[in-house]
Amino acid sequence: MDYLPNIIFLLVLVAGIGFFAKNVKALSRNIKLGKDVDVSDNKPQRWKNMARIALGQTKMVVRPVAGILHIVVYVGFIIINIEVLEIILDGLLGTHRIFAPLGVVYDVLIGSFEILAFLVIVSVVIFWVRRNVIKIQRFLKPEMKGWPKKDGNLILYIEFVLMTLFLTMNAADFQLQTIDALHYVKAGSFPVSQFIAPIFSGMSEASLIVVERSAWWLHIIGILLFLNYLYYSKHLHILLAFPNTYYGKVKPKGQLDNLEAVTAEVKMMMDPDVDPFAAPAEGADEAAEPDKFGASDVTDLNWVQLLNSYTCTECGRCTSECPANQTGKLLSPRKIMMDTRDRLQEVGNNIDKNKGEFVADGKQLLGDYITEEELWACTSCNACTEACPVSIDPLSIIMDMRRYLVMEQSAAPSDLNNMMGNIENNGAPWPFNQMDRLNWKNES
Repeated sequence: MDYLPNIIFLLVLVAGIGFFAKNVKALSRNIKLGKDVDVSDNKPQRWKNMARIALGQTKMVVRPVAGILHIVVYVGFIIINIEVLEIILDGLLGTHRIFAPLGVVYDVLIGSFEILAFLVIVSVVIFWVRRNVIKIQRFLKPEMKGWPKKDGNLILYIEFVLMTLFLTMNAADFQLQTIDALHYVKAGSFPVSQFIAPIFSGMSEASLIVVERSAWWLHIIGILLFLNYLYYSKHLHILLAFPNTYYGKVKPKGQLDNLEAVTAEVKMMMDPDVDPFAAPAEGADEAAEPDKFGASDVTDLNWVQLLNSYTCTECGRCTSECPANQTGKLLSPRKIMMDTRDRLQEVGNNIDKNKGEFVADGKQLLGDYITEEELWACTSCNACTEACPVSIDPLSIIMDMRRYLVMEQSAAPSDLNNMMGNIENNGAPWPFNQMDRLNWKNES
């Protein structure tokens, strides 16, 4: 039965990774519910954006305090989890600190892991204080009540516990090395946990082993649980920030996408030599009219927009920069992304429940999640897109839903209808006859 711990570890590892793979499959399926879109252009720029924004965190440090703290947590959590490789190998092979023969290199690695773990704990505490004591305004918006607030705090607690377990494991290990316990080779540098180790100085060797093994097991199980919690949390951006920044918008931010069918129609109307009643020439490249203009539900959006919704960090930088939100209007770009993700998740659950097919539920993104008032409050200034640290584009969703309202429902606001009527009748947005346009110059 000497191999029982290894067998148990293997079962835990397979279960954790297997459930994660199942979640990734569901996530991929949900994103692919969106319409296809060609994002194969500008590959060098896309790779550059991913390296600069996702890996380099350049947009995070625009707000230095939160940015620097986030970089500490990001770097710390990624680098510390390099040790997970050693834990996995030890768990499968029944060894202890299998990389210890690396000598000085191993000492430097463990020492740096410990310093980063301590810095992560400090950063997490500061983040918690900012959310719950200082109560920064962008975390108090209506869309952040309930689960989003709990999720934001829960992830901080998880990170705090994981780092504490890591340091506790090392502190007990350090104490066992000090008393020359069997199987605990003297390896590693412990610049932080050596100050925790005296807490265990009066304990027996057997008790120390229980502490060290308990922290070891809880640490790896905690990491597997955290990995699977990501699917249900805003922290999916840990995984999705990289593809999202790669597939992010590379066109000028002020350039909006047009429907090919509408563009072709306008070009035809503007060409005096075109007979609108003539049949298209054989082999002519005629843009197909879409089944629906714009978007009223998540399946009308493209898959990059759906990827955007899952990548949202709920940091609120977009909403805090939004001029409409600042002036008290209902629009919150963060809520647009959260609503899109929630509706997409609802559609995905519907498909799972009905064995791979979507059964109409009488609901849609427009109306049941996002109101017309929110959509028309947008000034299309792109402040939200510019502020997002992971290249999310809430404006594209807003504009697609506006397009649906105008072209499918004829539900534009009266001011917009008046403007379009003036353009049609007067050739300008203003209610003046073309012959009267220059009357102003004759006024004294």
